[in-house]
Amino acid sequence: MANFKLSIPTTRRLPLYYRYLRRLSDQKVEKVSSAMLAEYLQIDAATIRRDFSYFGQMGRRGYGYDVQKLLELFDDALRQDINANVALVGVGNLGRALLNFKFHRVGNARITAAFDVDPKLVNTVQNQIPVYDVKNLKEQIKEQQITVAILAVPAEKAQELTDQLLEVGIQGILNFTTVPLTVPEKVIVQDVDLSVELQSLIYGINRREIEELE
Repeated sequence: MANFKLSIPTTRRLPLYYRYLRRLSDQKVEKVSSAMLAEYLQIDAATIRRDFSYFGQMGRRGYGYDVQKLLELFDDALRQDINANVALVGVGNLGRALLNFKFHRVGNARITAAFDVDPKLVNTVQNQIPVYDVKNLKEQIKEQQITVAILAVPAEKAQELTDQLLEVGIQGILNFTTVPLTVPEKVIVQDVDLSVELQSLIYGINRREIEELE
C-alpha cells in the first residue's frame, strides 16, 4: 500500500469522494472535474484539488480527473480490500438506528457484534447482528478480532466501557457520547455530537443570511 500522508480533514472527506466516484464509475463516467465534484458534494473546488494533490499530479485543466485512477488510489488509501469488524456498544434508540444503517454499502466496515445491559435485548438478533451482554464485551471483542467500536451509551458509562475496550486492543472509537474520552495517543477517537453539528448548521445558515443582507 502506498504511504499517503493525509491531513485529518482530508481523511474525513476521502470517503465522500470515494462514494461519489464509485457512483460515477457505475454510470460509466470516465472523467470528472473538481467543479463537478464541488457542485455535488458542496465542497470548495480548491479544497478538492488540494486534497487530490496528496496523491500526485493527476488532473489537467480542461481535462479533469480520471475516475478509475482516483478510485484505485482511494481504494489503496482507504484499504477497501480489508474488512474492519466493528462493535456497537449500546443498543438504545441511537444504537438501533446505527444497526439499521448499511455500513457495508458505503465502505469496508461491518458491525459484527452489539452489546447492551437490557435483558430484553441481550441474546437477541437485531437486524442480523447478535446482541451480547456487556459483561461479555471483552471476550467477544477478542474472539471476533474486532478493532473498532462505536460508543452509544449513557455519558456516565462512557469512560468505564472505553477502558474495557482499550484492554482488549480496540484501535479506534466512534464516540456518540458527550464525554471526552481519555485514551492512549495510539488510539483514534472521533467524537460525533449531533447537537453540536446541528448548532453549527444553524449558525452557518444564520451567518449566510446576515451576509446576504449586508
